[in-house]
Amino acid sequence: MKEGCRHRSPGDDTCSTCGDFDVIRELILLIRSRYALICLDTVEEDRAESLLKHLADSMNLPFFTWTLGRGLQRADVGKPVYATADPKQALDHIELSEFPAIYHFQGLGALLDDALLGAKLAQAARRFTKIEGALVLTGTEVKIPEAVKPHTAYLKLPPPARRDYAQLLEGIYRDLSKKREIKVEMSKQEMNRLLNDLSGLTLLEAGKILTKAMIEDGRLSHEDLKLVIEAKKRIVEREGLLEYFPVEERMADVADLAQLKAWLAKRKNIIDEPERATRMGLSFPKGILLLGVPGSGKSLCAKSVAMEWTLPLLKMDPSNLYNKYIGETEKNFKRAMDMAETMSPVVLWIDEIEKVLAAGDQEDGGVSLRVLGMFLSWLQDRRGDVFVVATSNDVQRLPPELLRKGRFDEIFFVDLPDQEARAAIFRIHLKRRGHDPERFALPRLAAASEGFSGAEIEQAVVAALYTAFAGDRPLSNEILLEECGHTNPLSRTRAEYIRSLRKWATGRTVSAQ
Repeated sequence: MKEGCRHRSPGDDTCSTCGDFDVIRELILLIRSRYALICLDTVEEDRAESLLKHLADSMNLPFFTWTLGRGLQRADVGKPVYATADPKQALDHIELSEFPAIYHFQGLGALLDDALLGAKLAQAARRFTKIEGALVLTGTEVKIPEAVKPHTAYLKLPPPARRDYAQLLEGIYRDLSKKREIKVEMSKQEMNRLLNDLSGLTLLEAGKILTKAMIEDGRLSHEDLKLVIEAKKRIVEREGLLEYFPVEERMADVADLAQLKAWLAKRKNIIDEPERATRMGLSFPKGILLLGVPGSGKSLCAKSVAMEWTLPLLKMDPSNLYNKYIGETEKNFKRAMDMAETMSPVVLWIDEIEKVLAAGDQEDGGVSLRVLGMFLSWLQDRRGDVFVVATSNDVQRLPPELLRKGRFDEIFFVDLPDQEARAAIFRIHLKRRGHDPERFALPRLAAASEGFSGAEIEQAVVAALYTAFAGDRPLSNEILLEECGHTNPLSRTRAEYIRSLRKWATGRTVSAQ
């Protein structure tokens, strides 16, 4: 058994009691390297306290916690240390103590604007440069006084792993089953989806949702997946940087695009069987870039991928990222990427990516170039299972660095639909609006709509429905053909643009059709 945690099973690299063993090991290394102050970046205070207790146990050190309301208290002693609710008094007490220990401070970061408190923190921390132990501050964006920064280490507590959620679910089921019968009515695939959907929630949030799901009706079933989805939607909306996009379309609603569908279908098994994929040496796919004619179904594909893979879909809207204040746009972008990683596995849809990463745009003071650099680094080094579906209508505005091999798994070109695909698109939109496609001459409609994009065919159907409704007539082939004749498609109004787009795509992309 490796040094650092007494709770692991022999031969297991992950502690079944206290979570990720790597975090414990990293903390031990930092403490033994005489880092006197450790900032543990996390919103999960309870999880951090549990982990630090196991850390102290592993190192045979006393463990103390401090909160503003309770003061300083040793873990194995019932009462807090007298008069230590004041953080200055608590730090004075630590400075005068003579034995090694680990001290966990919750909520202290918000108070460090006080210069005297900062000085007290520096004085208390310096003693741990000579003896074993450390002060550990938990929270987010803790600002450390300059005097103690040389002795400070920063560590981000990783989000709960899939195994953590599985152990949490098992523990809640075991505890509730002692009081009443709990029926598990989920298939293996649904259970796999449940564990995927819990990703991004804290263990406390996940525990509340799972407990509620089981005690409400004594079951854990497919219907309970909705509870998890709603919880994640609230988290995303609270941040306001990404949109939790409702998914309704399936790949069956996307006409043609046979090569793209086949490519995605091969990779779907990685989502359904992640353990087997790992044993095979396969990693989570990076994503795809969809280039092509406006209205050809690129955005629809992004939504459909999420539905087919049963993964949450997050949409990035550039208007939510850009801020007039210096540095805020970059911070917003980083927070958005962090959220996508935290919520993983997830599909991240970046529509019209050229608006986010316009090449050579210096009018914004270089913000676009800095965001581009951050995005390229993130594509290369991201830790979470985030499948990016980026779409673009204007390839000339895309920076060359983005198109380099390795940024995306594949770059697909989505062209205008051929006659067979146009007939299928008519079929889809007629059926979606309650009309039997078999009543219509689909080959004639497809021939009449040559050069139309999928979006233009949809609008022709909608216009025909308005015409039929206004005239109090049933929808007919004649009305549909008439509306097709009135439509002036993009392939005519911007023929040069489409020719140049096709020319650029030849040899640089894979056809989605």
